[in-house]
Amino acid sequence: MTATLLENYRMNEFYLPNRMVMAPMTRCRTAQPGNIPTQTMAEYYAQRAGAGLIITEATQISPQGQGYSFTPGIHSDEQVQGWKLVTRAVHEAGGRIFLQLWHVGRMSHESFHDGGAPVAPSAIQADATVWVADENGEGQMLECSMPRALTTAEIKEVIEDYRRAARHAMEAGFDGVEIHGANGYLIDQFLRSTSNQRTDEFGGSIPNRVRFLIEVAEAVKSEVGSDRVGVRLAPYITARGMDCPEIVETIQFAADQLNKLSLAYLHLSEADWDDAPQVPEEFRHQLRKVFSGSLIVAGRYDQTKAEQILSSGLADLVAFGRPFIANPDLPSRLRHGWPLAEFNSATLFGGTETGYSDYPAYSPA
Repeated sequence: MTATLLENYRMNEFYLPNRMVMAPMTRCRTAQPGNIPTQTMAEYYAQRAGAGLIITEATQISPQGQGYSFTPGIHSDEQVQGWKLVTRAVHEAGGRIFLQLWHVGRMSHESFHDGGAPVAPSAIQADATVWVADENGEGQMLECSMPRALTTAEIKEVIEDYRRAARHAMEAGFDGVEIHGANGYLIDQFLRSTSNQRTDEFGGSIPNRVRFLIEVAEAVKSEVGSDRVGVRLAPYITARGMDCPEIVETIQFAADQLNKLSLAYLHLSEADWDDAPQVPEEFRHQLRKVFSGSLIVAGRYDQTKAEQILSSGLADLVAFGRPFIANPDLPSRLRHGWPLAEFNSATLFGGTETGYSDYPAYSPA
């Protein structure tokens, strides 16, 4: 029997009622000061608990890991208490939720670091902008600041920050964690020769560039168990100065190494803009050969495209981003053939419940 989007799925110890994942999406709705999750965030996630699995918005593992205003953290007691509101609400609604662990690396601005430089594998500035809000909550896109290279000792400290963040996630009631290794952030910066020009054990060869990711994954696994850890990677995304000629080979090597840790899943972040590079079938088949856990794909999938990749056996779950914003009951809408609502792009980042938790479920009447 071929897999379909609305069939249930067993991901290790987790029973998922469907193969739809709510993708991680930055929404910048935390309470200030302190980047603390709120009751409104709890309502937002609980409304979408019909997803087979929810992966939260990217969440910084430390103050050093922040790169955008109003994004949540998982490093303070207040943040842990805030996230407890979210996990309790999602579980009461029958859902399952993983926290995405995030360090932005060079994708940051000096204003988040008391005027100091962001950190990165190497002192190479990102070709990108980040959203920075002023004291009145008004935001603007600013060029990333020039980073400084992490010392070897500091790299070990960041790995411990990931470990501590994973422990805090369990304290907050999450079912598991996803390590964000995609889209030009710190782990991705280590993977790519364009952003990692180190000459120590964390740079140079492919195994050395993959070392940081593997040591992070080992640390996180030691805290929460392998069944509760996923990793997000982005082999074909080249924006933000990340066009590394060796990245596909590097990702394949990383997947093979991660497979030895028996992690729950790999989550492929595929480009979601017009004319973006397509992921070759050959790559997908090779990934299946080297990684025996579950595979999640994300990137402008609709129901038809999702059914096709599930039926091909090249993915087990499909993540949906923006469709979940305006359609909190997205699985029900697809199951019944109900129309989909359009999201308001003007309310994506920051603000109140407007354009966030006020999208209604569909009423057949």
